[in-house]
Formats: sequence, C-alpha cells, structure tokens
Amino acid sequence: MSTTAPTAPVAGVAVVGVAPGTTATTTPRAARKRAVRPDGTPRWAELAARATVWTTVPSGLWRLALGVGIPVGFSGELAAVFEHNTPGWGTAYLVTLSGLAEFLAFLTLGLVRPWGEVVPSWIPLIGGRAVRPLAAIVPAAIGSAVLTYIGTSALFGGWADQLSDPEAPQGLAAVVMTLCYLPMVAWGPLVAAVTFAYARRTLGRRR
Repeated sequence: MSTTAPTAPVAGVAVVGVAPGTTATTTPRAARKRAVRPDGTPRWAELAARATVWTTVPSGLWRLALGVGIPVGFSGELAAVFEHNTPGWGTAYLVTLSGLAEFLAFLTLGLVRPWGEVVPSWIPLIGGRAVRPLAAIVPAAIGSAVLTYIGTSALFGGWADQLSDPEAPQGLAAVVMTLCYLPMVAWGPLVAAVTFAYARRTLGRRR
C-alpha cells in the first residue's frame, strides 16, 4: 500500500472547499489582529482609546470609598473634615468628580467610533450631521496637553509634596492611594495618541 504525504497549497492551484477564483481566508483570530480597520482606524488607536477609559477607574473607586466614609488613611484635621462631610455634600462632590472624569475619558472612544464622525441620530437638532474634524481635534488636543502637564507635574514632585503632609495617608494607605492615581498619568499621552490617529484619518480624507 502506497501513501502520499499531504502537500501545502500552491499559489495558482485551487484549494479543496474554496470556490474557483477565490483564495483561502484567514482565521477569525487573525482577522481580529489586522493592523487597520476598514474605516482606516489603526488597531493601536482602538486599544489606546479603550485603555484611556480605564485610566480613571481606580482613582474613581478610591474617591467613592472616601465619599461613603471608608477610612483611606487621612488623619488629624483632614480626617475630621472628611468625617464631617462624608456621607454628605462631600459624597456628592466626590461622586460628581469621579463621574465627570470617567465621562471625559469615555469621550475618547468617539475618536475611534462612528459617533466621532457623525452625530448620533438620537441627539436633538444636530443628530445625523457630520462632525467637523477640528471640532473634535482641537478640544481633544487641548485636553491631552492639560492632562499630560498635570500628570507630569504630579509624577515629578507634586505627588511627593502631597504625601509629605503629615495628615496625608501614610504607609500602606499611601501605597494604595498612589497605585489608584498612577494610571491617570497615562491619560493625557493616550488621548494625544488617539487624537493624532483621528486627525490623520479624518483630515487625510479632505486632501
């Protein structure tokens, strides 16, 4: 009995199960790993936009814990102030601040989603209209610059000055607080990268 070793498909030769005139397609996993989406959005920009949303989550959760009265390490007069106002108006302030930060981070997704180029139809008056690229690029660029400045300033001295206050969290509490706020350092640079990809894609279509 003779056996024949399987051979790999050769260019120009039809592959069994594939219609003539077509080529074998890639696997779903390989398709997901394509570097550029059909609309021209680079995969790295998509991943950067998603990461941006998560940069504000740890610090938001930390503030929510503070807002509901969970001790996070403050002492002395600072601790007394937080104990007096949380739960209370301090809770409302911290919840609002956390929600606002998450909302602004979420807007970054618009730079890699269709609603960043065409206003969703459910929005009154302007729904369905095309978004002018500069209307998104300019605010995003300014925001990324401000966030990068704040993050850099905190990273190189500002955060250490805050923790040097005797009434600030110390020891393990300081480590937890630092780890919660550290991802926000990446917020500005990530927005800048996604904004660059958006500008390159949308402005390039007008040339």
